[in-house]
Amino acid sequence: MAEPLRDRARRATGWRLRMNGDLRPHHVVCGRDPLAYWVVKALLGPEPAAARVRVTLVVPERRRSDGPDGRDIEGIQVVRADRLDEAAFRRAGLGGADGLALLHQDDVGNMHAALCAQEIEPRLRLVVRMFNTSLANGVRQIFPDSAVLSDASMAAPAFVAAALGELAPTHFRHAGRTLYVARRTDVRPGDVVSGLAVTTDPDLVRVLPADESAADVVLAEATGQPPGTELAARRLVRARRRREPVAVLLRAARSFATRKIGIAVMLLLAVIALLGWLNGRAVDVSWTEALYLTLVTTLSGQDPDVTKPAAAQVMQVVLNLAGLALIPLITAVVVDGIVNARLALHAGRIQPDRSGHVVVVGLGNIGTRVMAQLQDFGVEVVAIDKVADARGAALAHRLGVPLIVGDAGLEETLRAASVDTCQALVVVSTDDGTNLRAALNGRALNAELRVVLRLFDGDFAERIQKAFGIGISASVSYLAAPSFAAALLDRAVIATIPVGRHALLVTEVPVVAGSPIDGRPLAAVARPGEVRLLAHTRAGQKTDWTADPRMVISAGDRLTVVARRAGLSALLRETTPPPAAPPAAPGGVPVPRSAEED
Repeated sequence: MAEPLRDRARRATGWRLRMNGDLRPHHVVCGRDPLAYWVVKALLGPEPAAARVRVTLVVPERRRSDGPDGRDIEGIQVVRADRLDEAAFRRAGLGGADGLALLHQDDVGNMHAALCAQEIEPRLRLVVRMFNTSLANGVRQIFPDSAVLSDASMAAPAFVAAALGELAPTHFRHAGRTLYVARRTDVRPGDVVSGLAVTTDPDLVRVLPADESAADVVLAEATGQPPGTELAARRLVRARRRREPVAVLLRAARSFATRKIGIAVMLLLAVIALLGWLNGRAVDVSWTEALYLTLVTTLSGQDPDVTKPAAAQVMQVVLNLAGLALIPLITAVVVDGIVNARLALHAGRIQPDRSGHVVVVGLGNIGTRVMAQLQDFGVEVVAIDKVADARGAALAHRLGVPLIVGDAGLEETLRAASVDTCQALVVVSTDDGTNLRAALNGRALNAELRVVLRLFDGDFAERIQKAFGIGISASVSYLAAPSFAAALLDRAVIATIPVGRHALLVTEVPVVAGSPIDGRPLAAVARPGEVRLLAHTRAGQKTDWTADPRMVISAGDRLTVVARRAGLSALLRETTPPPAAPPAAPGGVPVPRSAEED
């Protein structure tokens, strides 16, 4: 029976790889932004030359942004293609590959690419980046073995926590326990499971310190009242409105009419006041009587008297003429004010004064998630975006969140959102320049303002943080990349814990027979600053959260750890056996595994 063409191609590809002596698993990553860069870095580990996997990166012919997209990383194969179709996938060697990551910011395009990839390799491990939940559910139905992830939903909690001045609301359930991140002072000593970080010095955050007792940020077990109750109560108190009626009235008066009409009205009123004062002096009456005479004369034009002095008659005529001009001007002010107010309210330029709210700049993927989560916590939100039809605009209208359309880098736009009285400014648009201008102008309006700034350039972000004291949250791509890489390697990440610009991963690692760590004590797992063991599970037994460090690790055990990305990569190399070298033929040429099986 003839061999299928797909199998024949796969065997040919395998022969080529094994002839090169490369038996490592092959993963294809498709992306054009920093997420692709960090996913590739996570796959390769800290030492790309000694990576346990082979990575092929598919990028467009030209860079789409100034940020990194992975094409300059050493030790990978780069394929340039502007369209993800079967031809591009074949050039990337997708036939016979172990996994494919589709990381473009285009839900429909990623779905189409997944269908094309299935035609080439049906048994492919698929990891897809999705924002729309409806499409994500459709992808899961079409590809049951795929992992559909959203980088925005993974990173949003870190921005929300930074905006509210709290630790990230990270909580998860594992092996019958509910664990959460908290300050050591906020939990009972007996509920502490592990120390995570020392954050007493904002310029030098140390994660997973060797001395756990020194960590002020800990992973604790929820044993009684939900830990989020008091936190939610504090957020609700901070979110209460404190309106100032006088300020609101003055602000409305300032914005009610155009500048030219306002100047004309003010000048006319000044002339009427001056003439009224002179008229009162001429007839020798009190100021209240002078005011009465001025108003009656101006508005009604009555009370002519030929016996008055000539000066009084002249002022009375002038007042009548001023009255004739005042009525049309008042009408123009009212009409112009109503029209301008309707237009401004529609565009979001006029908003009532607020205090204690959070201003979110940029309603893209991450900004929309941050806005929704703040609303879930009961915090009042005001959104700013440069376009009225931003991705999160429809959700903002549905949630009743005011949307101000304008350049967030301008002071007047920030004033319209009452940045000077808000509790935090979260700047998460995709333009670093606009983000920085918005942050600096916001801090100029309120020196005590808590600013959470998203910058794609990591080095630039660190320098801005030191120079201006602005709180910098780690990039969305950096926070989400470990989960994408773990899904591509078919390893589930239980939770991601952001601490400053660091991301800690909680995951369960199986121990494979023949691995370097097989037969070693549990103490060998811990590496200060990199990996900490949380629990140990024997095959067929319950998870032990207080295992003796002297206990010997056996094949089939599962290790629950919290680790940095580099530490987790090193642990994975310790828990899996090294790839077997291909047997040599009599002439010294490696024999393909397929030939051995035949």
